[in-house]
Amino acid sequence: MLKMFIERPVLSTVISILITILGVLGLMSLPVEQYPEIAPPTVQVNATYTGANAETVLNSVVIPLEEEINGVEGMTYMTSSAANDGSAKISVYFELGVNPDIAAVNVQNRVSRATSKLPQAVIQTGVTTLKSQTSALMFMSLYSKNKEYDEVYIQNYAKINLVPKLQRIKGVGQVNVFGAKDYSMRIWIDPEKMASYNVAPKDIQAALLEQNVEAAPGKFGENAQGVYEYVIKYKGRLSQIEDYENIIIKATGNGNFLYLKDVATVELGGFNYGTKNIAMGQQGVALGIFQTSGSNAQDIISEVMAIIEESKPDFPPGVDYIIPYNTKTFLDASIDKVIMTLIEAFLLVFLVVYLFLQDFKSTLIPAIAVPVAIIGTFFFLQIFGFSINMLTLFAMILAIGIVVDDTIVVVEAVHAKLDEGAKSAKEATLSAMSEITGAIISITLVMAAVFIPVSFLSGPSGVFYQQFAITLAVAILISAINALTLSPALCALLLKPHKDSIHAKKNLKDRFFIAFNTNFDRMNNKYVQSLRFLGRKKIISVAGLLVFTAITIFLFQTTPSGFIPNEDRGIIMADLTLPPGTTLEKTQKAVKELDSILASMDIVEARMNVVGFSLLNQVNGGSYAFTVIKLKPWSERKEANQSVNAVVGELFGRTAHFKDARALFFTPPSVQGFGSADGFELKIQDKGDDSWQEVSRVSNEFLGALMQRPEIQYAMTNFNPSFPQYEMDINVERAKDAGVSMTDIFNTMQGYYGGLYTTDFNKFGKQYRVMIQAKPESRADASSINTIYVRNASGQQVAISQFVNLKRIYGPEAVARFNMLKAVN
Repeated sequence: MLKMFIERPVLSTVISILITILGVLGLMSLPVEQYPEIAPPTVQVNATYTGANAETVLNSVVIPLEEEINGVEGMTYMTSSAANDGSAKISVYFELGVNPDIAAVNVQNRVSRATSKLPQAVIQTGVTTLKSQTSALMFMSLYSKNKEYDEVYIQNYAKINLVPKLQRIKGVGQVNVFGAKDYSMRIWIDPEKMASYNVAPKDIQAALLEQNVEAAPGKFGENAQGVYEYVIKYKGRLSQIEDYENIIIKATGNGNFLYLKDVATVELGGFNYGTKNIAMGQQGVALGIFQTSGSNAQDIISEVMAIIEESKPDFPPGVDYIIPYNTKTFLDASIDKVIMTLIEAFLLVFLVVYLFLQDFKSTLIPAIAVPVAIIGTFFFLQIFGFSINMLTLFAMILAIGIVVDDTIVVVEAVHAKLDEGAKSAKEATLSAMSEITGAIISITLVMAAVFIPVSFLSGPSGVFYQQFAITLAVAILISAINALTLSPALCALLLKPHKDSIHAKKNLKDRFFIAFNTNFDRMNNKYVQSLRFLGRKKIISVAGLLVFTAITIFLFQTTPSGFIPNEDRGIIMADLTLPPGTTLEKTQKAVKELDSILASMDIVEARMNVVGFSLLNQVNGGSYAFTVIKLKPWSERKEANQSVNAVVGELFGRTAHFKDARALFFTPPSVQGFGSADGFELKIQDKGDDSWQEVSRVSNEFLGALMQRPEIQYAMTNFNPSFPQYEMDINVERAKDAGVSMTDIFNTMQGYYGGLYTTDFNKFGKQYRVMIQAKPESRADASSINTIYVRNASGQQVAISQFVNLKRIYGPEAVARFNMLKAVN
């Protein structure tokens, strides 16, 4: 059968061309990643209970949802958190290979079953389910040098004009806008005026529900046998501030009315004021873009950048953007380096083969066979669902030195037959192939048998080994096909019978090869002599083996081990934590101080700050902040003190004087989907029913023990159960005696302090919320409760402080669970 390929070289050539074409097609469609997809598919469930504290959110929102979600098909584990801003977040992790779309649908079905158990305020706000990874693919920020545009305006500009486009990109799981400053019709009520007019928050709520509605009055003339019919249109929801100011709360008699503007100030503001965004020293908005499991990171980032550049001419005057972090920059640099190494490896192999075969035509045969094997491998990568990544490219670099062997065996065998006197290259090739075909097949099977078993390893590391091993095995198998088809055909076509050239004139090339062969033979003879010596002195061989074995064991035990090496990505993250209870304004001052330090460093190219959010713990709070720092390109920082680790050390030193703020600097994760930082994360789980204070005490003891370990550079947790809080206690007997219901007390407290989401309004083609809340200065501290009144059954205003007692306590800003049990990260 193999004789056919030698006698019909066109057939052999067509086979190789077909392999190459299929490889090129696979190359064009394969996704490009830094590493194989090893992050587990993740589905996130988010909800908000406005005005509730962390433990209330945990008990009334998180636990009911967890009980229904637990055990969803393919789930491996589940984490959750609840914060004092009323936010609830549940992350459900699935086995590798689970379809993320199916996982999201299954989780959504479970969430629907739990809806009836949730508070009405949570249902009204909505529970969202989405699929995305836990770490951001990129961060970007819009900022304004024009003081005319405040943060609310910039954020809503981004959410109206930019975010919808980004959400439509294939593979984008979530576009997270830090700071929920969506437009909201803010109704800031004045407690003193409310009491003087005998108005309660629920009266305003009722007026809004009555007068801010969409209606369907119908038509005139439908089925009336007339000539025309007319649609009856009601003005619908109110959208202007003046319309809300003129909402009638009640009639006061004699044709007089009490309007909303008499007891409140109305403005178009933000839904939430719990965060601040600062970019390049200016106010702005920060966005985090998260990809879905299995999506192409390169394509997503390219499309995001294209959309931003396309939208930039329409930005308001003075508004610009920065992208302080994206994985594409480092990925492009890494892939370029590997491709360059691939080219260098091919050239070196070509030169070495030429040096030993000493004939250009003979060298040309393996030089043609190697690219066919390497390019053809890409087709099979697509079939197996792999990607172009560091592991598959490294496998190809190694494969270059292996796949060339089969072809060299063929070429050497044909040369040997020609040396023996074969009259033609075709005759020599037929004779050689009849002898070495079995050897080529045996070599291929042995080499494949070395790598293929590695592909059966499980877990994240197994995915790495699988792609590496199968890529290498496929390249080896294709090289064997080349060695049995293309290489013999090329030998028959290109090689010539050897002529006696002893007396021929020697040119420079011939003299070089003669000198090379002479010296190589001399070195080879010395090597053979040394082997004979060691054969006679077996004790030396055994001793040398033992010494090298001992050195290997020593190095194996002392060399640091790790999953993936940390590399200089040119990005530094910072997480700032201030004492419990610190206000957003004070935290912002600390962030501005850090920002001024960064602005003074020439090595820093861009910086973005978010005040009110912890990147490490993924929780909101006034005492938290995080910063993303982009360093200048690698070409501009070649000195040792300009590496990312050196800059991290410098930043620790330059922020050591911070009095109250603790700044922690770290680099982003090496693999997308595995947390927010390099290193690893532990969770202390409470399987009993201990208090959060006890859980914190045990966690701190564990951290102390960790810090004693020489392997641990730094261990920390942001969990702190010492945030100042007030516990509200209601004297039910006194309230009942005064004719005040518990419902009215809670409704009044939420209306003044927590905020009531009442109705919606439409503006700029989007739907926004109408919120009722006391003006900020009327709820500045605990003493403000003395100005709050509640209406009793007789319609009289009664001071709520008669029934509500406030006790100063301490508790956590945010709480977490792991697999339905209390946990500390």
